Amino acid sequence: MKLLILDAGHCLSLALAREVNRRTDTELVIEQGVTITATQLHTIAPDAVIIPPLAQPLNMTPAAVGEHADAVERCLDACLAQEVPLVWCVSDQLYEDGFDEPIDEHVVPTPRDECLRRLVATGDRIRNEYHRHLIIRLGPLFALEGSHAWLNEIIDSLIEGQSVRAAEDVVCCPTSADAVAMALVGMLQQQASGANAWGAYHLAGTEPVSAFTFTSMVRTQLATHLEGRGEKVELGEVTALNHHHDAKLRRVLNCRRVLDVFGVHQKPWRLEVGRMLDAWCLMRDDQQDASTGESI
Repeated sequence: MKLLILDAGHCLSLALAREVNRRTDTELVIEQGVTITATQLHTIAPDAVIIPPLAQPLNMTPAAVGEHADAVERCLDACLAQEVPLVWCVSDQLYEDGFDEPIDEHVVPTPRDECLRRLVATGDRIRNEYHRHLIIRLGPLFALEGSHAWLNEIIDSLIEGQSVRAAEDVVCCPTSADAVAMALVGMLQQQASGANAWGAYHLAGTEPVSAFTFTSMVRTQLATHLEGRGEKVELGEVTALNHHHDAKLRRVLNCRRVLDVFGVHQKPWRLEVGRMLDAWCLMRDDQQDASTGESI
């Protein structure tokens, strides 16, 4: 199976590259740009095109969100012309006001924000015009590298002693980019084998949590890792932000369908953060060894 993913520097693109590198049944082509043409698709001949998400469209300018939506629709045109399946990953922020209960796949987002409505319109067009699509709604992605990675920004700020501000009144399900990459490969392998299970799916980490609690747990685990290495680092503090004073806003995705159809289990974000911090420590060792070698 050959996959094409756009936006080479995105954390999901990098995670997918790592996942494919450890497999023998999948080939990955990474496109630097954020869109693709029918001519390029004809030349590459992938089994699917994957578009990484805008991580926080609510915090982006209308122009940036509009450019992303336009790029997705150009990809749709190319996929239609070449009959190549399209996989579009989108942020849970499209459910702007959240829900009291976990959000099922059949619930199409109806945001008030104009930028988010532009993304929903793109999703509507995909659903209406092309059967062979997967719309993957994700919790907030985290990874150690790449754009939209979140976790790397938290770690860098804490290490530099900077205060990190995070919302205490928005509950979500942080999602490992590595876990998403693994799930996408598995889902597309099944589709290539005739599953024919197109449509919208939710994929997120387990344990709903506020961004403030998530960031605080990252700080705690980071401190533990550093202490275990014998390092004394004065980490920055985590400050709570509150935007919804009456009640907490919940964006919790119900991921039952992706389990029932494809057998994809959600990954606990705490375990994924711990694993990534282990990897971060190894990279820190390599950097320190390289620095010592250069000084010698």
